[in-house]
Amino acid sequence: MTFHRLISTVLLSFSILLCACGNNDHTIKMKGSDTEVNLAVNLAEAYNKTDPTFSIAISGGGSGLGITSLLNGQADIANSSRPLTDEEKTLFQKKDIRLKTVVFAEDATAFVVHSDNPITEIDVKTLSKIMSGQVENWKSISGQDVPINIYGRQSSSGTYSFIRKKLKIAYSQKAKEMTGNAQILEAIKIDKSGIGYVGAGYISKKIQDNKGIKVLKIKNEVDSNAISPLDPTAIKNRLYFFQRPLYQFIPEKSWDKVLSFIQFETKGEGTKIIENSGYYLIQ
Repeated sequence: MTFHRLISTVLLSFSILLCACGNNDHTIKMKGSDTEVNLAVNLAEAYNKTDPTFSIAISGGGSGLGITSLLNGQADIANSSRPLTDEEKTLFQKKDIRLKTVVFAEDATAFVVHSDNPITEIDVKTLSKIMSGQVENWKSISGQDVPINIYGRQSSSGTYSFIRKKLKIAYSQKAKEMTGNAQILEAIKIDKSGIGYVGAGYISKKIQDNKGIKVLKIKNEVDSNAISPLDPTAIKNRLYFFQRPLYQFIPEKSWDKVLSFIQFETKGEGTKIIENSGYYLIQ
């Protein structure tokens, strides 16, 4: 998260807290996915302009944290970049918490390396070997005889689970666990041996903001076409290996309160914000 975005989030949260003191029924608490948090802030800022009586308190921390917050009655919306696990479904049933599920956008997970790394694309099989620690040096891949440094997310992250399942691996024990997408990008910018994964929505449309990083194209097979996570046509045609839906889980008791916001992001002005923020609409 950039400094400007961080300040925006803090200011938004501060104004929300002030409003919340007067009317809790008009305050929505949203927690969860770090992949979705920037998008959620953009949507909340725009929605607040259409209905100033509503305030939306937003925090990240990972999909697992958002889902746990619902179980503990601490949120109205849990942002999640993965579906519920069977264990989580059982916990909600035991607590008699009925949920509504909204799929409001789609994300493509991007793999990034330092801009000085000579490779521009990578196949899934090689990527699996890197992320699992089976290959620990760039020499056989890029020709550079330097160790590979892996930057990933913590286990509470939906993206962590998504990549692990797509690659069918256990992560290398040497992988560095970062708290968010922004931290991964900053680490890659200063580590010429690094590789990491982030939501494509975190890749800025401003070239100067991406100085120091390179987004890799992904090949499903060694001899297949390499696809960029930043290619909207490829995403629309479901050609990119690491694309996925983004979820919002909402307790039924909160549904009436959040409905107007949900309609804003799925049918109203929010759809344009989703696209402009680097995410994709569900086709």
